[in-house]
This record gives sequence, C-alpha cells and structure tokens, in this order.
Amino acid sequence: MSDIGDIDEQETLSRFAVEALAHAEVWALKGEDGWALCASIEFEDTEVLPFFSNKESAALLCSGDWEGYLPDPIPLESFLEDWLPGMHEDNALLGLNWNPDMEGAELEPAELAKAIESALETTLRPNV
Repeated sequence: MSDIGDIDEQETLSRFAVEALAHAEVWALKGEDGWALCASIEFEDTEVLPFFSNKESAALLCSGDWEGYLPDPIPLESFLEDWLPGMHEDNALLGLNWNPDMEGAELEPAELAKAIESALETTLRPNV
C-alpha cells in the first residue's frame, strides 16, 4: 500500500511528463554562474536541479537565493538525450515543479525518462 506522498510524487511526475511532451520543452533557472541547483534534503552529498513544465512556475522561484536567475527553456530532445543521462552519471536528482518554498519531490533522472516514454506511448496509441 502506498502512502499519500508516493501518490503525489507519481501525479507530479505524470503531469510533468505530459506537459513537457505537449510543449516539447522543459524550463530551468539559469544565472550568471550557470544553472540553479541546491543540496538534496533527502540524500547527503547529492545535488538537485529544479525543472519546470512551464515558464510561469519557474519564474516563481527567481527570488531569494535565486534572485539573479531567469527561466530558460531546454528543448525536450536535448533534455532527454543530454541532460538526463548526464545527471544520472553525476548522481544528481531532479526537482519537478517545486513550489515557491522550494518544496517538492526529488527524483532520479531515469524515473522522469520512463514517465515521458509512457506519456509518449499513450499519446501515440490509437484510440480503440
């Protein structure tokens, strides 16, 4: 039996995948020094890069420590082929559609890749 946190995490993952496919891009925060990242609250010595399914959600985090950052789009193809494998190699996690308090799930890159693949299969599957 799964708890409510698992359900919310799966819902966030599925929603993010569908929206990323629909727009063929994801959003991250980019500043003068590079991409926004922070330490994981779940795993020691692990970095998390926040990603968003739309510009508006990304812009909500451009304050405080990330005041100098701006939402920057990443083409979905590049995200799938370059970013996710690179993050896997670096043992980095994804933060998906975090709220302005920087709260949200921390997920493995492979989890998002599988969710996007599943959403794509659902989109391509003819209605029976």
